[in-house]
Amino acid sequence: MARLVRLQGRQEMKRFMKEGRKPVRIFIAGDSTAATYPQEQEPMAGWGQMIGRLFGPEVEVVNEARCGRSSKSFIAEGHLQRIEEAIGAGDYLMIQFGHNDQKPDEERHTEPETTYPEHLARYIELAVAKNAQPVLLTSVERRHFDEAGELTPSHGAYPDAMRKLARERGVPLLDLCPRTQELYRSLGPENSKRLFVWLKPNEHPNYPDGVQDDTHFNEDGAAQVAALVAEEIRKSDLPLKEYLI
Repeated sequence: MARLVRLQGRQEMKRFMKEGRKPVRIFIAGDSTAATYPQEQEPMAGWGQMIGRLFGPEVEVVNEARCGRSSKSFIAEGHLQRIEEAIGAGDYLMIQFGHNDQKPDEERHTEPETTYPEHLARYIELAVAKNAQPVLLTSVERRHFDEAGELTPSHGAYPDAMRKLARERGVPLLDLCPRTQELYRSLGPENSKRLFVWLKPNEHPNYPDGVQDDTHFNEDGAAQVAALVAEEIRKSDLPLKEYLI
């Protein structure tokens, strides 16, 4: 299904470009929860590979999200530079980090009150310098329910740090953390597994031993989170909302 959607999207974009119109481009800088996955990792999927289907053919999604990256390592490995070389006036830069900023290793770790917003500021400044629109997104929640069946937030101070930075810099914020928390709670501890890569042994050829993953979405989960992103855009003042279908 995901491959079919990508094919249809490319065909629509080709028709759009033939008409001589410049697409509105959405660049995504983020981690594995937003990334695009290859066929050999299906049904794992990120919301960034699904969001394009929610826009008309005028919008092109350039998904640069990378698995395992933090706001710090994304820059150090040259991924932000690749965006800098491609992004231009009228484009959008969606920025979602936090999952891996919590990791203890030196290459990825940032502190929510200091180095985390300092690194995120570089993304904002790049977009502004290129006359593009930066958009901050709080991290999607992990699926962590306690023994009482209550969802346990897992991102500590990082979402609040993102919200604070958005206020200070006057940057639009799509607050995905509480939206995904609401989604998981509405489904409950068992049914929420349907959003993630939970597979029994031999249930899928890509995961013959099975898998129980509470961080990474399957295609349906990624599509539902992409729909939440679209809802947040629709509630915002971003002109981008006019392209939603």
